[in-house]
Amino acid sequence: MKTLIVIAIAIVVVIVVLAAVMALVGSRLPKNHTASRSILLHRSPKEVYDVVRDFNSSPSWRSDVKSVEVKTQPGKTTFREVGSDTVDYEVAEDVPGQKLVTRILNTDLGYSGKWTYEFLPEGDGTRVKITEDGEVSNVLFRFMSRYVLGHTSTMDSYLNSLAKRFGENVTPS
Repeated sequence: MKTLIVIAIAIVVVIVVLAAVMALVGSRLPKNHTASRSILLHRSPKEVYDVVRDFNSSPSWRSDVKSVEVKTQPGKTTFREVGSDTVDYEVAEDVPGQKLVTRILNTDLGYSGKWTYEFLPEGDGTRVKITEDGEVSNVLFRFMSRYVLGHTSTMDSYLNSLAKRFGENVTPS
């Protein structure tokens, strides 16, 4: 019995020390980051833009999204994505077929920022480029985002899902 107590205490101490080290390292990382990823799709910019801009249909091709609720008011579009988190967004800029900027509205997630989608004609297709301008306020999540998940993992997942929506297989770069 004593051995089990010692093992349990040792496990707790290791977890606390690891969390403290992660928090210390995370606190020394910059809050803000910019990262970009892109793919080439064999579709027109308008066709790709139309799929990306149709937020309501994204649960049909994105496995990480369970549902979306879009609210459109004069001059303003917001939407709520429900997945592993519930995140509220606004459309900050919208140039049909060329550019779309979405910004996170929530202030309690431990992260925030915006994605700029660009739909660039390239050859017979479209280069879809996403640039993330993010802020990670939570020091533990900042550590995880930098060293475990990577700043581009969500963009890679999104771009892979988008390519599959069009029946294409890509590797984001």
